Amino acid sequence: MTPTANGLVPLQHLADQDISAWHRIRAGNPLLDSPYFHPDFARAVHDSGSPVHVYVERGPAGDATLLLPCHVSGGLLRPVGWPGADFQGPIAAPDTPFRPLDLIAGRVRGYSFDHLLTGVDRCEPWIESRQPSPFLEIGGALPGYLERASSAGRRKMTEARRLVAMAERNLGPLRFAADTVDHDELARVIELKRAQYASTGAPDYFAEPSRVALVHGLLDRRDPAFGGMLSTVYAGDQLLAAHFGIRADRVLHWWFPVYDPALGQLSPGWILLREIIMRADELGITRIDLGRGDDDFKRRAKTGEVEVCQGLVTRSSTRLAARRLQRRLVTAAKTSPLGPQLRQISRRLRGRA
Repeated sequence: MTPTANGLVPLQHLADQDISAWHRIRAGNPLLDSPYFHPDFARAVHDSGSPVHVYVERGPAGDATLLLPCHVSGGLLRPVGWPGADFQGPIAAPDTPFRPLDLIAGRVRGYSFDHLLTGVDRCEPWIESRQPSPFLEIGGALPGYLERASSAGRRKMTEARRLVAMAERNLGPLRFAADTVDHDELARVIELKRAQYASTGAPDYFAEPSRVALVHGLLDRRDPAFGGMLSTVYAGDQLLAAHFGIRADRVLHWWFPVYDPALGQLSPGWILLREIIMRADELGITRIDLGRGDDDFKRRAKTGEVEVCQGLVTRSSTRLAARRLQRRLVTAAKTSPLGPQLRQISRRLRGRA
């Protein structure tokens, strides 16, 4: 029987026709080409031990017209994959309205988002802040990228070529693996990433075992339509840099890059990025999404950007006011000369947002 009711459905209870509608809607909306909007991302998150529900809206015949995968945390909905989902929003055709307050029913008191694509219908009243999410257009491999890149990006690619020669002189021949299935290498990426989190004071994404399970599970998904992608670059026996991301069709999302801090003078991240871009055509990748932020690497490397936003959908004015106060404290912590203490408070607050 075809379901007819709107509302939250456990992912494992979605009907086959709902999954088919998800694929069909996503394929028909170019804004949804990120791997984060693929149904297999939601499935991988669910299989890793983080239960996923899907808010479904249906047409008169019971067919799904809008799907929003999420986690239920107390009375709060969070986007699927939170806090590691760099693009969020409903899976809906361009002419399908999204009514955010329809989410607030029963035990659900709010929907919190931190990487919602700007332009999602009727979300404007709930948006608290916006940030750029840069990308690289790499169709045509390195020559194609260089045609689109800024002068800073072109300089870094030239510099990376020189640094490859230096690394080979000092450490040994360069060895690049664009897409390797090696769980030991992935474990090393996680180890290096956790060390980076510890050194910077950032929240440790991999402190939750389910997130370690997620990336290992993604690595085993080998379908070019969706899966994990682990890239490594060595000089001799020395790992320079590595990256674990997810891809869907021709889009790669830059997710967990790492490098050996002792080799920072070689700009190993740029060496790795150059190697990936050089092989973009054979990998079938035309765009790399870098995720939210405007750090130096992203500013130099990008060829363009989209906008993502942060906010909370709720009927509670008290909750909304508390949330906005929290955001102001976070902003103050980032800019205050008091520095470390306020930044620690900021990170704790972000973890609860």
